[in-house]
Amino acid sequence: MFDAVRNNKKIVQVFLLLITLPFAFWGVDSYVKNMGGDGELASVGGTPILPGEFQQAMRDQQERMRNAMGASFNPAMLESTEAKRAVLENLVNQRLLALDAAKMRLTVSDDRIRDTIVAIPAFQENGQFSLPRYEALLKAQGMTQASFESRLRHDLALQQVLGSVAEGAMVSRASSEQVYSVQFEERVVGELRLAASQYESAVKLAGDAAQKYYDANRRQFELPAQIRAEYVVLSKDAVADQLAVSDADVRKEYDAHPERFRTGGERRASHILIQADKSAGDEALKAAREKATGLLKQIKANPADFARLAKENSQDPGSAEKGGDLGFFARGAMVKAFEDAAFGLAKEGDVSDVVQSDFGFHIIMLTGAKAEKIRSFDEVKNEIATELKRTEAAKKFAEMTEGFTNTVYEQSDSLKPAAEKFKLAVRSTGWIARDGKAAAPFDNEKLLGELFSDDAVKNKRNTNAVDAGKDGLVSARVVEFKPAALRPFEEVKAAIEKALTTEEAVKLAEQDGEAKLAQLTKGEALNLQWSAAKPVLRSAQGVPPEMLRAVFRAPTDKLPGYAGTKVPGAGYVLFRVEKVTRPTASQDDPRLNAIRQQFGRVLAEQDFSAYMATLRKRYNVKVNLAALEGSKER
Repeated sequence: MFDAVRNNKKIVQVFLLLITLPFAFWGVDSYVKNMGGDGELASVGGTPILPGEFQQAMRDQQERMRNAMGASFNPAMLESTEAKRAVLENLVNQRLLALDAAKMRLTVSDDRIRDTIVAIPAFQENGQFSLPRYEALLKAQGMTQASFESRLRHDLALQQVLGSVAEGAMVSRASSEQVYSVQFEERVVGELRLAASQYESAVKLAGDAAQKYYDANRRQFELPAQIRAEYVVLSKDAVADQLAVSDADVRKEYDAHPERFRTGGERRASHILIQADKSAGDEALKAAREKATGLLKQIKANPADFARLAKENSQDPGSAEKGGDLGFFARGAMVKAFEDAAFGLAKEGDVSDVVQSDFGFHIIMLTGAKAEKIRSFDEVKNEIATELKRTEAAKKFAEMTEGFTNTVYEQSDSLKPAAEKFKLAVRSTGWIARDGKAAAPFDNEKLLGELFSDDAVKNKRNTNAVDAGKDGLVSARVVEFKPAALRPFEEVKAAIEKALTTEEAVKLAEQDGEAKLAQLTKGEALNLQWSAAKPVLRSAQGVPPEMLRAVFRAPTDKLPGYAGTKVPGAGYVLFRVEKVTRPTASQDDPRLNAIRQQFGRVLAEQDFSAYMATLRKRYNVKVNLAALEGSKER
């Protein structure tokens, strides 16, 4: 039964693949709402993609990138036309796949929905599905079970479409073996480095070279403009800190949802399953029940035979080999009929009557029990209070955003009115450079742009309220400004001369290296001090890519073979290939299988691209780039 699901890695892999798709977890509603209206950004099969849907997708993408990149995330990454186009293309792809899935009438059974959900680690406790955890996580995301399962059903339908494309990619044995041979080719190589420093003594700069460079590149020597600012932040956390929750409200929440605070209460059971679909017909159901009844008689006569009979007769492949053992499970992990029977057994060794479920007929033996424990009110009251505050804060934050935005705009000569009205602290910054890296929330390009605008700098007016993601809404005001300044020539002269000398020395090293390579390639003998030869693989770690490319592009029809490459800013390096070895793959080499898989992924990507191109023609995709350029975050 569900043990087969828990032990079936393919189901888990399918789900992991599902959630990594760029169009995962989009509900059915997103494909059919917003029909008609002006300002559409794209049209797929005659149905529009409107700005509201696009802006939500932009916010979702920003949140994904923020979670993945952490402190290195810059919201400006998504402000380019290319980034917006990529998000819009994702929406188009989602719509195309949904239309084609509907055309093929793909469906997903309730059993598959259930099996997928119980296999999601986020919904598990101690390796077992937890219904209270499932409900709590969905509630935290503002979703109902029905809406989540609807979205999941939709995504699994799309997965069927994608799976049929991916599984069509075939990789021949000869191709993978050929790639293996090249991929793991080994070359024994000596090298000679021509460092730029060796050529610096030959460089003669003109007397005015540094001055000319300074005059031509004055912006390079500018100190950027800087500001000090004060600012206020309206965030959900700030709102939550202002809220108070009564003990009565906390107690009410505790009493209303006792299942959330119930732990343990697990059972361990073994079972024998005789499969029988409810739609199989009366004769098939009768035969399956009779077989289960016969096995139950044998077990009651000799309970010690349960494990042997399970191995010989159970049709649950996940547990049969283990004598029917399903391990420990909590309420909500099994189908109701099975769960009721298992939790209805009183003591270890008790055996149920024949139990019918959607999977067939079961005989269940209780093999272990963990007592149920309910966390006391005192244990969880702080946790509940925090949750209630967050829920209420989210509502109030949404209500307060417009007022905050209006206040900082209408009373733009000070942040104090907004701070007093919304009970916020006015904070101060150190010096922030326009082109520098600042700490949150000033790592936001839009906020920086507003702070360094003429109105903010000259008139010391509040910036507009800027959405800084998790940091909330931010408005800032310039306190002090330092304009950009040019560093004096004498201060930077020595550094300029050093840089120009190195630049010319690099050119001399490259010219000498290319001349030597030409001579070696012609077969001329040169008195060079090569390093000791070492084996090099294509997959060598710590070797610059340009060097690996040079080594493996060197001709080897006649050894030694020679190659060379520029080392940016450092000089030139020559290579001498003395020996080449290409291995032959054995069929049990895991690296060969990895290459087949890589090849398969490449082919699958190509097939998918071709499939999407076909769908675009079939459903008449139109993209309004002019409207995309004009789209703004609401």
